[in-house]
Amino acid sequence: MKDPRIERAMGLCKKLVWCFSYSWRRKRELSEAQKQLCLPDHRLKTECPTRWRSRQAMVRRILEQQAVITYVLSSDCKARHLLPTWQDLEVLEAVDKTLAPPADFTDALSGEQYVSVSSVKPALHLFQSSVLAVKEDETDLICTMKSKIMGYLEEKYQDQKTQDLLDIATTLDPRFKMTYVNEDNKTAVQNRLKDEMSKLTTDKESPPTTTSSGSGPASEKKTRKTLGSFFKAAQSEGAQQQQSETFSMELHSYLFLGNTDSEDDPLVWWKAHKEQHPRWSALDRKYPCIPATSSPSERVFSTGGNIVTCRRSALKPQNVDRLVFLAKNL
Repeated sequence: MKDPRIERAMGLCKKLVWCFSYSWRRKRELSEAQKQLCLPDHRLKTECPTRWRSRQAMVRRILEQQAVITYVLSSDCKARHLLPTWQDLEVLEAVDKTLAPPADFTDALSGEQYVSVSSVKPALHLFQSSVLAVKEDETDLICTMKSKIMGYLEEKYQDQKTQDLLDIATTLDPRFKMTYVNEDNKTAVQNRLKDEMSKLTTDKESPPTTTSSGSGPASEKKTRKTLGSFFKAAQSEGAQQQQSETFSMELHSYLFLGNTDSEDDPLVWWKAHKEQHPRWSALDRKYPCIPATSSPSERVFSTGGNIVTCRRSALKPQNVDRLVFLAKNL
C-alpha cells in the first residue's frame, strides 16, 4: 500500500467521501443521480485505520458509484478536479481485485462458532497456488501487491512453534488430515501426536500424589523391594510398548479413512466417530478451540468499550466483567 500510485488513489477516495459527506446539496444530488442511473442507493464509505477491510470497502464503493460521482461532479466547477482519472481507476480496480480474496478469507477465519485454526495451512496453500499466484496477464501493480502480501504471510507463519501447532491442528481435522503437511515433516508430526496422546493418557491414569506427614524413626524406616516389584516394572515396560502400538494403529486407521467434505464440521465428525477413535478424540477437544485470528479478543474489547462509556465510568471491574460476559453470551 506504500506505492505512490496507491497513496494518490487512496487520498483521492478520501477527498471524494469527504466531498459528499459534508454537503447536503451534493448528498441530494447523489441520491437523485442514483435513481436516474438505476444504481443502488448507497452512501460512500470512508477508511478507518482501526477497522479491518475498511480500505477495500471504500475502494469498492467508489468503483460501484463511479458513474454517479462523475455525473454529479462534472457540473460542479469547484469539485470537478476530484474526478478520478483513468490511471486512478486502474489503480483502484487493481487494489480491489487484489485485496478482496484475502479479506474474504480473513472474515471466514475470524469466526468464533466453528473450528478455524485447522484451516490456516490450507488457506495459505490456496493463496500460494491460486488466489495470490502471479499471472502473466496481470498488471505490474497487481503482481507487486500479490508478491508483497504473500511474502508478509510467509514471514508471519515461519516460526517453527507456530508451524508445529498448525501441522497438528490440520492433521486432527478430518477434512484435511495430512494433505497440507510437508512430506518431510509427516513422520515427525505423527510422532508428536503419539507423544501428545501418551502424555494425556499418563495424566489421566496417574493417581494424585500424597505427602506423608509422619516424622521420627518410623517414617525414616527403609522399605525393602519385593520380588513382585521387579516383574511389575517389566510388565509396565511391556504395557507402554503395547500402548504405543495401539496409538499407532489407531492413528493409521484414522489417516487411512478418506477426507470428509470441506463444509463438514470436524467436531461433529469426531463426536460421531468417538467410539472408533476413543483416544484421539481427546486431542480433538484440545486443539480446535484455538482461534485462528485475534478477532474474537478484539470483539470483546469493542463490547467493553460500548459498555464502559463516559456516563458509566464508575462501574466496578467485576461488574464490567459480568456485563461483558452477558453481552457476549446472551
